[in-house]
Amino acid sequence: MASNKKLMSEKLKEEIAKELGVYETVKRDGGWGNISAEKCGSMVKKAIEIANRSTEK
Repeated sequence: MASNKKLMSEKLKEEIAKELGVYETVKRDGGWGNISAEKCGSMVKKAIEIANRSTEK
């Protein structure tokens, strides 16, 4: 069963994309469709690291 629940806010995705150097592609292409699976995986990994740090505090 698919869910439309967003797991990451757009702001967080943008911040991580900027950090990984892919935000300009997202902006230029008007969406996330041209971001490689590898970069998407890196974004998820980074989001998990951020979440873990916030729960440790």
